[in-house]
Amino acid sequence: MTAAETITIVDITDEATFGLLPPCADPGFDHRSCDYWEDADRGSKAIRLGWLEPPREAPAAPRRVADNPFVADLEARSTNPFAPGGGVGAANPFLSGGEAIDDNPFAPRPVARPVVPDTAPRKLRLLGRGLRLTGSFAKVLLLEDVPAAYCQFGPLTAYPRAQRTRDLYPALPDAPLPAVITCIASTAEARGGGFARQLVEAVCVDLSERGFAAVETYPEIGARPDATSAAAPPFWESVGFVMAAPDERFPVMRRELA
Repeated sequence: MTAAETITIVDITDEATFGLLPPCADPGFDHRSCDYWEDADRGSKAIRLGWLEPPREAPAAPRRVADNPFVADLEARSTNPFAPGGGVGAANPFLSGGEAIDDNPFAPRPVARPVVPDTAPRKLRLLGRGLRLTGSFAKVLLLEDVPAAYCQFGPLTAYPRAQRTRDLYPALPDAPLPAVITCIASTAEARGGGFARQLVEAVCVDLSERGFAAVETYPEIGARPDATSAAAPPFWESVGFVMAAPDERFPVMRRELA
């Protein structure tokens, strides 16, 4: 990377940013349709083009049974017979001067957060599960506006396969539960530029700001570099992780967060 090159790190929060996910180095895999970590039993890294299409329209809700004669058309009526004045907009006797509840200056204002619609691709809906509470579960690093690296992360509870791997090591601390990084990948063209390391550092800062005390990852020993989503132990050691649970196949790498 030269001094003039610009790096931008983007959170995946909508279809526009979802479109920035770079291709996998192995052409048989696809970040856009991978649920390997989200589904411990049937998860796959394979390309599934159907995942990139909007979901089919949901079937119509079944018709209700006949109306209850004791609540005849109450739902359709706009008045509450027990409310003062008899209408939905009737004045609340506990509010003075007609003030609205929303005008309470002491009530905290709700924070508007992005929400992934039900019509979005399935993988985007998986990545967007935490938007209402903590934030996105994925980031992309752009080099001169071109995707160069991708990282998927989040709370351990969001990734059952990670939880299953972690359960193999009862000696690991179980409180508080760590965040996890399940996927770190660079494009073939960006290899060797240190972009994955920069992206992991940004993710660790983000997770620390979200209140996590530690982050773990679960690399697979012996897998081809392009076939493993969680890199290899030497990579994690280069970004401050230590071997928390040695294993010949699935060691646990951990980093304490400030």
